[in-house]
Amino acid sequence: MSGMHSAFSSRAQWARLFLPFAIAYFLSYLLRNANAVISPVLTRELALSASDLGLLTSAYFFAFGAFQIPLGMLLDRYGPRRVEASLMLFAAAGTLVFAVGESIGALAIGRGLIGLGVSACLMAGLKHFSQWYPIERQSAMTGAIMAAGGLGAITASVPLEALLPVLGWRGVFVALTVIIVTVAAFIYVFVPDRGETQPPISMAEQWRGVAHIFVSRDFWRFGPLMALFPGGFMAVAGLWIVPWFIAVDGLTRDAAAFNLFVISVTQLAAFFAIALFATEMIRRGIEPSRLVGIALAISWLALVLAVAGVRPALPLWAAYSFCSAAATLLYAALGRFFPSELYGRVSTALNLLAFVGAFSLQWGLGILVDMFRAAEFTETGAFRSAFTIMAALQLLAWAWYYWGGRRRSPPGSTSQVKSTSTAAQ
Repeated sequence: MSGMHSAFSSRAQWARLFLPFAIAYFLSYLLRNANAVISPVLTRELALSASDLGLLTSAYFFAFGAFQIPLGMLLDRYGPRRVEASLMLFAAAGTLVFAVGESIGALAIGRGLIGLGVSACLMAGLKHFSQWYPIERQSAMTGAIMAAGGLGAITASVPLEALLPVLGWRGVFVALTVIIVTVAAFIYVFVPDRGETQPPISMAEQWRGVAHIFVSRDFWRFGPLMALFPGGFMAVAGLWIVPWFIAVDGLTRDAAAFNLFVISVTQLAAFFAIALFATEMIRRGIEPSRLVGIALAISWLALVLAVAGVRPALPLWAAYSFCSAAATLLYAALGRFFPSELYGRVSTALNLLAFVGAFSLQWGLGILVDMFRAAEFTETGAFRSAFTIMAALQLLAWAWYYWGGRRRSPPGSTSQVKSTSTAAQ
């Protein structure tokens, strides 16, 4: 009987402590990538230009990123349950506005509300896990919630494409509104609170910590890499990859959605690999910063080859996706340069740059495509030129990161590294 009771308690704990935050992060990733599949329909129905589509979709990243610093303070002050449940109501309002919007302005407002509303989905989960689980289990919890996000990305590909003929894109967002409100209510009612053992520091002290981070040379070594690599991947996977497959590779929308599905599965596999192997590799003396540098160099090479037209292209896009996931280790790598009490604010500050990059690149790629079209480039040439500019910026950021690492070594030994990683997203 005691064994049965223990198993029941374990399942009940999982349902209350992990599952609500995993579902929330699943929805966050689904909403982040949904416009990649529905972009051809939006473009046709609303007569959007590429820059219009980029601005509309990137409003999610703008709102998400802008709220990262206040979010870290709210989580410390009010706890993950209340912050997460409250913010998800903004996401529900956003999906409803998006569902009924008839203009680019209304849709952009909806996207912005969605970005604000899901901005806590990962960080609230990680804060919650740190309160309820011992340190040796938190790496597994991080990997598990990252996998939930990967499943959301997968759902935003072929499954979402299959729903469009049934519900239409507006019906999909109405259904998502109902789901988000339900999850928010579940988190608020059923997720337990656990107070901090130390009283929260004052707001003025928190802001002083934020200022210390943003004037740090170490932070700005990592910042451009975070903005241009994970930010670039979010910009591409969240919107431009499907138009690329259609305009450059000549695929149908169904085939493009399938390719996006493969890319999403690849990133899910990368998240599992990080959860299973990264901690052990770091314990064996391989620096997180070195792992990131190597993986992102491979990611960049795969992107350049795909943009150059090397065939078959899908394995290159899959390699780009898999290796881009290594950027999650940037949080652990940067955290070594700061006191542990600043780690939460360091993570949200770095996350902010990822979403600034995603917003800028998602909108910027659209502007560049329109600019090259106006200069009488072909559709293929316009896309290739825009992506080449992004790749050139990434190379500069990687070089800055690499040479900065040669000049500066983190304090402490490898054993002091925080294990695995908080994810960007």
